[in-house]
Amino acid sequence: MKALDGHTRGVQEDFAREHHGLVTREAAMSRGITDSRIEANIAAGRWVRIFPGVYSMFSGAPSREAQLWAVLLRTGPEAMLSHHTAAECAGLLEHPSPIIHVTVPHRRTPRPVPGVRIHRATRSDLALHPVRTPPQTRIEETVVDLTQCSRALDEAIGWLARAVGARLTTASRLEAVLDARPRLRWRKALTSALRDVAEGCHSVLELAYLHHVERAHGLPKGERQVIRRRSGGAWHDDVLYRDYGVRVELDGLLAHPPEAHGRDQRIDNAAVLAGHRPLRYGFAAVYDRPCALAAEIGALLQQSGWPGSPRCCSRPTCVVVRT
Repeated sequence: MKALDGHTRGVQEDFAREHHGLVTREAAMSRGITDSRIEANIAAGRWVRIFPGVYSMFSGAPSREAQLWAVLLRTGPEAMLSHHTAAECAGLLEHPSPIIHVTVPHRRTPRPVPGVRIHRATRSDLALHPVRTPPQTRIEETVVDLTQCSRALDEAIGWLARAVGARLTTASRLEAVLDARPRLRWRKALTSALRDVAEGCHSVLELAYLHHVERAHGLPKGERQVIRRRSGGAWHDDVLYRDYGVRVELDGLLAHPPEAHGRDQRIDNAAVLAGHRPLRYGFAAVYDRPCALAAEIGALLQQSGWPGSPRCCSRPTCVVVRT
């Protein structure tokens, strides 16, 4: 096998730094590598054709980042990762999205790419993150894009809560992007949900508790994400009724996996020793039995000095009226 000549080796090193080892045919030829040399490198196994006109300058399976760069190079100028793929790059998704999402300026209509969904946007120049690579949309633009391709409103609101809860952005920045979009599905509901997110509801479960348990049954307004200092660090109370020493912890599956149960129990015990009265609920309790939760929490609040009482909600089967 003939070794790379010095010029080709130098070009390969440049593109390895710039595009994770990927090069387009046009870029290679602009640096003096001829068509015949490109084909010779492919025939010798030194380069691999990823897409027509896009090559990896190394053998073996490309990494995930190299795959994303290859898609961007194939899609053409001003292309950027977006939607679920940009969320993956930002750490908002735990696993790679099976379909790679790319956004291009509205004036461009790239050729279809297998396994790639191409979106066209009128404000793509504003959506591009200024420094992150591979090129991708800003986190706020990514989150709002995800709300618009959600199948239901709850799913859309969940993206807002997840992004703020992960401290990737803020409610005010998300609201600015919502306001800047001329066409937006669920605008009023998303803007309203952002106000609750700004007050500390950082998950769909916490939003459900706020709307279906606390507000629906007239419980006093709790404080959200209250930092509590302890030996060796701190934790955040999901909901704290400070005047009555009652704390509600909401266990989402991601935030509280089974192996964390021992830790949660220690936190609850420490809260009792500090004079608080903790209650802990999961998804099933909040979604399936919100009225029963309201009755239970209301009773504990009353025992702790709350002068009010929980009220019956609009559900015909609400148990608060019988409590």
